[in-house]
Amino acid sequence: MNTPPVLIVGAGPSGLMLALRLAHHGVACRIIDKNSGPGQASRAMAVHARTLEFYRQMGFADEVVNLGIKINTVHVHEGGEELVKLALGEIGEGLSPYPFVLSLPQDEHERFLVGKLAEAGVQVEWNVTLDLWTQDDSEVQAILLKSGERQYCTFNYICGCDGARSKVREIAGIALSGGTYDHLYYVADAKVAGSNSDLHAHLGANSFALMLPVRTSGMQRLIGILPDRPQGAPTPVFDDVRTEVETLLNIQVEQVNWFSTYKVHHRVATHFRERRCFLLGDAAHLHSPVGGQGMNTGLGDAVNLAWKLAQKLHGRSHDALLDTYEAERIVFARKLVASTDRAFQAIVSQGVTGQVLRKWLVPHALPFLSGFEAARRMLFKTVSQIQISYEDSALSAGHAEHLRGGDRLPWFSDGTQDNFLALRSMDWQLHIYGTPAPELLDEARILKLPVHCYTFNVAAKFAGLGRDAAYLVRPDGHIALALHQQESGALRALALRLGLHFGAPESQAAPRPM
Repeated sequence: MNTPPVLIVGAGPSGLMLALRLAHHGVACRIIDKNSGPGQASRAMAVHARTLEFYRQMGFADEVVNLGIKINTVHVHEGGEELVKLALGEIGEGLSPYPFVLSLPQDEHERFLVGKLAEAGVQVEWNVTLDLWTQDDSEVQAILLKSGERQYCTFNYICGCDGARSKVREIAGIALSGGTYDHLYYVADAKVAGSNSDLHAHLGANSFALMLPVRTSGMQRLIGILPDRPQGAPTPVFDDVRTEVETLLNIQVEQVNWFSTYKVHHRVATHFRERRCFLLGDAAHLHSPVGGQGMNTGLGDAVNLAWKLAQKLHGRSHDALLDTYEAERIVFARKLVASTDRAFQAIVSQGVTGQVLRKWLVPHALPFLSGFEAARRMLFKTVSQIQISYEDSALSAGHAEHLRGGDRLPWFSDGTQDNFLALRSMDWQLHIYGTPAPELLDEARILKLPVHCYTFNVAAKFAGLGRDAAYLVRPDGHIALALHQQESGALRALALRLGLHFGAPESQAAPRPM
């Protein structure tokens, strides 16, 4: 039996997404996990629009939406009293096919992805541990422990998706820089009297708490800071937090299915790539709970890396393309960890900053700003991760109207045209919004690059697309080149510089109306 070219260590969300995307790109992998199955006490709940857009590319976004529950309203509490009630609903209408925040527990999310991976012909190997790995210029050698036996295997690449205590990262000698919050956090699956589908948050000095709905079980997920306990106290149980969480969120807990505690970190690995080794998800970056960004960021890592590995393994690019994985994702991870850390520290701070935030900004400024469409759009763009841009990447160049190379391709739909439908090919493609230039079409035909032409109208302008502009779109839906005047030569120059072979069949190279 041929050895798959990629070893994925860790079958959490990042590892599962990486395996799924590789399968869609026609790359075999082996995915292992030391645990016996998907996690049970998950704390990641939010599934943001950008993640759902990636799932749409693979054809199962609607299934994920149906598994979860849309958060329509956020209630912010302090001291047991509600400070403000904010309507979310379709807050990102017109910006994404998924203009909402979805609540879906990570454990259910993982089980769903495991099922999708099985449908793609890939089985997760549970109870398999990475014992040791090393690499040279041509391959990765790994020793795996399975059922008490040692397996000696070789791969082209190893991908560490094995969490905060990553064995892959440890052996690679890559540091995880940052810190750990002083407090111990808890997560519980509980039945709450009269609970609904809204999100409830308590903002207080050292007393952060959240309640999110869990549709499939009819339960609520409670997340918060464990009150200070004397040294040597027994292992905490839910009753240690019951009084506080019921007071903070003004709820009554009727039943608890499970309860767990954990530490929260804010750290970023010094490198995401070490030759044939890549780090993703919690192995690469750890976040505060603000904004529900951690899991979604790991899923974005997987999408970014998968198509680049596929291009290299299929002989369609130089190794320089793989360098762009770290360059693109580590910059975003550093900014995100820093911003969520600052926000979280402000929320739980006992100082003046925290008091101003909780006493004035949240109850007064937030409702005022939420009344403005521009403020709502900016909030959605930031939290949903549709605003992520790789403008400094070696893959990115040009600008057209409001868009630059590296930006996510804006979603454009007018009832008859939907430019995201073309992204289901998960391959390079050229989008033209208006009248195509013959010279650019000739260049795309020579490069075997599929072209999709759209009528430019008010909806396209609203999305930020330029009239008669062209955009070279990457397999992950980001713009590589933005061509304001459909300049010819830029496509060929990028292909030569990174050894890219777009490789679409000749029959798909002609422009097609969408």
